[in-house]
Amino acid sequence: MSLAETDLIPFEQPVRRTEPGRTLQALPSGDRRRRPRLAYALTAIAGAAIIATAQLAFSTLTAQSSYELAAVEAQQRQLTLDQQELTDQIAGLSSPQYLAANASALGMVIDSSPSYLRLSDASILGAGTPASDTSTVNMGAGNAAANSLIADTPLVTDADATVAESSTPSLPEAVPSAPPIDGGLPSPTTH
Repeated sequence: MSLAETDLIPFEQPVRRTEPGRTLQALPSGDRRRRPRLAYALTAIAGAAIIATAQLAFSTLTAQSSYELAAVEAQQRQLTLDQQELTDQIAGLSSPQYLAANASALGMVIDSSPSYLRLSDASILGAGTPASDTSTVNMGAGNAAANSLIADTPLVTDADATVAESSTPSLPEAVPSAPPIDGGLPSPTTH
C-alpha cells in the first residue's frame, strides 16, 4: 500500500465551547459612605504619642530613682565612716592610759601593796594601810605607750588638761653624712 492510496482520516473540527458571558458591570453609586481614613490616622498618631509619653515618664522615674539610690549609698558610706570614728573614740576613752590619767587627776594613786575588801565577811585582805600621796606608777613620766586616739582628749576633771602628748624620740639637729666610698663597696679580705 502506498501512501497515496490511503484515505486520509478526516480531521474533526474542534467544537467550540461557548463560554458564559462575562457579566461585568459598574457598581451602582450607593448611598453608603466610606469610612474616613483620617480617623484611623489620628488614632494611630494619638496611640504613638501616648506610648512615647509613657516611655518618657518611665525613663524619668528610673533616672530619679537612680539618683535617690546614689544619695542613699553616699549617706550609708558617711554613716559607716562616722561609726568607725565613734568606735575609735570609744576605744581611746576606754584605754588604760586615759583611765589612769583620769584616775590620777581625781587624786587616785596606784599602791604597790594593794588591799582588798571581802564583802562576805567585811574583812580587809592585804596590808591594810592607806596608800601614800605618790603613786608607784607615774603616768606623766612618759613611760606609757603613746596613744594618738586620746592625745587631745580633755580629762574628766579639767577640760583644759589633756593626756600627756605622745612621747616622740628627739631627733638630732644635724644628721651626720655617710662616709665616702673610694674604690667600690667595702668588703672583707678573704684568702
